[in-house]
Amino acid sequence: MTQAAFFIPAWADILAICIGSLQGALFAAQFRDRRLDLLGVAIIGIATGFGGGILRDLLLNELPAAMQSNWYLPAATIAALVGMFLERVLSRLSKVITVLDALTIGLFGAIGTTKALAVGVPPVPAVFVGALSAVGGSILRDLLLNLPIAIMQVGSLYAVAALAGTSTLAVLVAFGVNVTVAAVVCVVVTFGVRVLAVLFNWSLPEQRRLERLPSLRRFRNFRNFRR
Repeated sequence: MTQAAFFIPAWADILAICIGSLQGALFAAQFRDRRLDLLGVAIIGIATGFGGGILRDLLLNELPAAMQSNWYLPAATIAALVGMFLERVLSRLSKVITVLDALTIGLFGAIGTTKALAVGVPPVPAVFVGALSAVGGSILRDLLLNLPIAIMQVGSLYAVAALAGTSTLAVLVAFGVNVTVAAVVCVVVTFGVRVLAVLFNWSLPEQRRLERLPSLRRFRNFRNFRR
């Protein structure tokens, strides 16, 4: 498959960044106790939109796409401002932030995996690049807000959703499915896993709960005995 088949239109990248910036500003605007000013909320929104793409391009040893055009930063800024000023309105709609978050990780996961495959990265590392691209913005957002990183918390399934979507894309492309179709399926799968996880409280087991398993207790006792 040729590299041309993996061409990513600029509008798709900008759309993903705008949705990420909108979601980041909406999320940050909720924390009124942090006393964030307008610039602070806008910066967090922009960082959320750019974070995943910058990580992706650094891993691929490329100049970040956001630095290759005059359109990226203004588009992300406008999206962040919209999210900030409409927070009171949009926050009344149930699950708005969750839906936008799921859409963001789906879009960035699809674009990241596709771009990695385009430059010749093997499928397994390409899935990793796509998953990191999907969750990179939320990691930067949480760091800037001094919050626990969401992907490491029970019940988020951020990374699981991203891995499910990006793995699906890589498998479909390997079987010769059109890359555009595979990318759409990636977004749908990622979005579905993330939203269903929120609706049905799906989560991975907590680390401390694993210690209660008899086999792990026996291993721990054996290890202590050997000491």
